[in-house]
Amino acid sequence: MHDVVTGEKVFDASAGRAVPPQPGLRKPVILGNKTYRDVTSDICSQLDQKASLSWWAAFLVSLTVLAVGALSVGYQVLTGVGVWGLNNTVGWAFDITNFVFWIGIGHAGTLISAILFLFRQKWRTSVNRSAEAMTIFAVICAGIFPIIHTGRPWLAFWLLPYPNFRGPLWVNFRSPLVWDMFAISCYFTISAVFWFVGLIPDFATLRDRTAPGIRKRIYAFLSLGWNGSNRTWHRYEKVYLLLAGLATPLVISVHTIVSWDFATSVIPGWHTTILPPYFVAGAVFSGFAMVLTLMLIVRRVMRLEEYITPHHIEQMCTIILATGGMVALAYATELFVAYYSGNPYERFAFVNRALGPYAWTYWIMISCNVLVPQFFWFKRVRANVAAVFALSIFINIGMWFERYVIIMTSLTRDYIPAGWSGFTPTLVDLGTLVGSFGLFFTLFLLFARFLPMVAIGEVKGVLRYGRSVNGGA
Repeated sequence: MHDVVTGEKVFDASAGRAVPPQPGLRKPVILGNKTYRDVTSDICSQLDQKASLSWWAAFLVSLTVLAVGALSVGYQVLTGVGVWGLNNTVGWAFDITNFVFWIGIGHAGTLISAILFLFRQKWRTSVNRSAEAMTIFAVICAGIFPIIHTGRPWLAFWLLPYPNFRGPLWVNFRSPLVWDMFAISCYFTISAVFWFVGLIPDFATLRDRTAPGIRKRIYAFLSLGWNGSNRTWHRYEKVYLLLAGLATPLVISVHTIVSWDFATSVIPGWHTTILPPYFVAGAVFSGFAMVLTLMLIVRRVMRLEEYITPHHIEQMCTIILATGGMVALAYATELFVAYYSGNPYERFAFVNRALGPYAWTYWIMISCNVLVPQFFWFKRVRANVAAVFALSIFINIGMWFERYVIIMTSLTRDYIPAGWSGFTPTLVDLGTLVGSFGLFFTLFLLFARFLPMVAIGEVKGVLRYGRSVNGGA
């Protein structure tokens, strides 16, 4: 059989021969005429082998970068937040920039896993597992920054509304820091549960093919007694659907709450109602760019070209193009509202972004987030893996600068010119930023080494998608 769109030959095992093309067939989600045994072997074989030299090299580099970040945070905790480049005018800087950036990175995992699952998008099955893991690791990275931003991380438990013996002393529920704590903890909990539930059938597969020993006992414990019966699958799918429904509102709510950190203030450039949808669109935009960056590396290194196909890449590029358009519209809307409001402070805030002392950061943001995604209009670009990889990196850079621009340009130029001040990051600032990337990639590499990167059970469920069965479409 041939796929009528791609022309790929497909062998019909039930007929014992190649059948003529069937009209109206969709593109196969998985290439290579895989059988169920092939899927299990291809994905699990990556875990059975010893770690390659390239994995060890990448892991050691990530671990070294993580150590730099740990030393920077340790020095900051022992000395105080004065080692950052903060001053009386700029009270937020790299720490909050990195916090908002990592929260945004974590949104693509929930979108791919939950929302696309509810919309029955078959192509998500090859990338959802890694995207979910990326979400959890990004939220871990984000959760560090509000804690160290307090200056006394050993008292971080004070952010929790726990029963205490200090009289009527509770957390300040009007504080954005408390909102962030609730948002992060809720998002992390649901994402982790959703990720683990999706792994249960694969843990059972690993359990059944692993020789007796400690690894087999671990897989047996994590599989929660999975037996693969129809009753088990039925209940699993109900729970997975329920968790997808619970996780979907989090995509909207979490970054909306983060945007309120800014929108509830009276600082020019922040006090605007466009920030919640603007932040959500930007989060999905940056999250999908990071998914593409990681998936293209994994696809090549782990030889998963038949599971993460050009169709997957093109679909993700399309979502990036759509959300990039939303981000560009938000930029234009901000400028229009500032002009139309007639507020001189609001107008100055945006003129200062484009023409002030930090104008170079603004134009990097515009170039990476508005101009770069326009290349995805061209199919030749979307089909070029190297070009997509490069463009996704530029988008990640641009989205970090977006958060930096929002925070820095509004704080450095306040209402009173006598209070104006600049900001220069210190080595501790830079070390903390670099260390967060080290933590993220260290966790991701450990995940790639010990857990299946692709959802085995879900991929098996779409093997026949786009193929003829007994001569029918």
